[in-house]
Amino acid sequence: MGVHAAPEGTASGTSDRLAATSRDGGRDRFAVGWILGAVLIAVTVLPASAQTHTVGLFINDEQASEGLTLFGPKTGTTVYLINNDGLAVNTWETYINPASMGYLLPNGNLLRAAKHGGSGSGIGLRLQEFDWDGNIVWDFTMDSSQYNQHHDIEPLPDGNVLFVAREVNSEAEAIAAGRNPFSIPDGEVWSDAVVEIRPIPPNDGEIVWEWRIWDHLIQDFDPTKDNYGVVEDHPELLDINYGSMNADWTHCNGVDYNPEFDQIIVTSRKFSEIWIVDHSTTTEEAAGHSGGNSGMGGDILYRWGNPAAYRRGTADDQELFGQHDGQWILPGYPGEGNILIFDNGLHRPAGAFSSVDEIVPPVDEFGVYSIDPGAPFGPEDTIWSYVSTPPGDFYSGSSSGCERLRDGTTLICEALEGHLFEVTEGGEIVWDYVSPVGSSGPVAQGVPPPDDNGVAKIRRYPFDHPAFVGKDLTPGDPVEMFNAPLPVPDGSLTATALPGVGDKIQVEWDASTCTSFDYHLLFGPLASVSTYELSGAECNIGTSGTHVWTDVSPGSVYFLIVGTDDTGVYESGWNRDSAGAHRNGTTASFQCGTTTKIVSATCP
Repeated sequence: MGVHAAPEGTASGTSDRLAATSRDGGRDRFAVGWILGAVLIAVTVLPASAQTHTVGLFINDEQASEGLTLFGPKTGTTVYLINNDGLAVNTWETYINPASMGYLLPNGNLLRAAKHGGSGSGIGLRLQEFDWDGNIVWDFTMDSSQYNQHHDIEPLPDGNVLFVAREVNSEAEAIAAGRNPFSIPDGEVWSDAVVEIRPIPPNDGEIVWEWRIWDHLIQDFDPTKDNYGVVEDHPELLDINYGSMNADWTHCNGVDYNPEFDQIIVTSRKFSEIWIVDHSTTTEEAAGHSGGNSGMGGDILYRWGNPAAYRRGTADDQELFGQHDGQWILPGYPGEGNILIFDNGLHRPAGAFSSVDEIVPPVDEFGVYSIDPGAPFGPEDTIWSYVSTPPGDFYSGSSSGCERLRDGTTLICEALEGHLFEVTEGGEIVWDYVSPVGSSGPVAQGVPPPDDNGVAKIRRYPFDHPAFVGKDLTPGDPVEMFNAPLPVPDGSLTATALPGVGDKIQVEWDASTCTSFDYHLLFGPLASVSTYELSGAECNIGTSGTHVWTDVSPGSVYFLIVGTDDTGVYESGWNRDSAGAHRNGTTASFQCGTTTKIVSATCP
């Protein structure tokens, strides 16, 4: 329950000082706590037409890492770039469903993998680049007879693009490679490759490098066939008889690039492993077992998650379960050089729950990975993990992703729920957002999230990212639907921090140009910007005046002025940035008539 102090100063009209309970509906989320000054009478005050908070922003704590978050709904065609308040800064209408997610390029363009024709779940075949204004500058469709692009892509520093691709191997090819004939019930075996393409706008591309799983196999089933050997003696190779009995043998779903070592992480869902391979090779070297910085050609340099896949462990040693989005933590970020993984927890023996896991790979300064004879690759355990309490409250059996942010927090995408959130090292949720977008577009606040509001994964870009140089980053409206406002000039509502001991906020307003003759001032956490659940009110404050609050809590505070006849509203916010500096006098808008976020207010 929030409380506040008696304001200093005067106002035209009486002032009933109230505080209200902050409520959370729909999904169980943590509320942003705040206190304003000394304790007075606490009475629940809510808008007359209050609705349950169901979508959009739930929490935006000052510990959240600043930046803009990019997400593209799995069943939608619009890609959104939102700020930490849940307001759209830019959108791209692509008219085509995504295969996975998109990435921002240093020039501010959007790169994405898109579905082509009737391609299935995760299958793209189409790579697209849009400029900041939504104009398409590159639209390339893969030749599916060669490769089926699917799931993830990775932009490279030189402008080329890595992508995961599926190769279809016939029953005869699989048997010749040493596959057990009774393990080919679908008549074919799908393996994966990582392909590098040089974009040639507007509609072409050149393959400049390839790495294929099919070139790095081992089997101990049939000595008369290719790739015969002792599986446990070759952790650098993949056992063609391990794992899935259906056609989808490896199901790689993620790719990441490390420019320091010129290496690639490939994430295999079916093996429950991440693999690292050498990108410094030529395509010819990548097909063999020598060459490149590692001297190992395209063989696997490192693998982790399931040592039973190479006979150096049992099911009890398995750490990953159908994971996604393996990636290196960026230089300069807490945990730099470590590997972060979203572990979906699919068929996890301990129960159905997901986790985000960080490991320290056994690598030296030259990018060489150590392994003891006969032992699996280390580490034996994670250095950090996020699991919810209770664990089953956080579970997505497919898709999903994660990212370490500059301030040391971790951004997480719980894909199937469309749940995007950020946690501290200690597991506290400091930013919390539920996608309101399904196949029919965004829903309105108060409407339950669409059943198909899934988001494959997300990325947050700090404000000093090159993509934003020279770009207009003025925030617009929330992604969720709301009533259209009726703008009227000459109004004002400003919130300004005042000097002195403790925090003081002075709020000034002038609502004399609207038709209402009296107003209510509502306030609450900035995370409530798009909700109907603010935390308190000053009632019957008149058409203009000044209030000063003292001893304001560190959290962000959001202000609204609503006419007693429900006809007008001003919006303003006050907060601090991640360094603790005040953001003074931030006035969002002035509107008369139907409001964007609060329809009406009730005061005694």
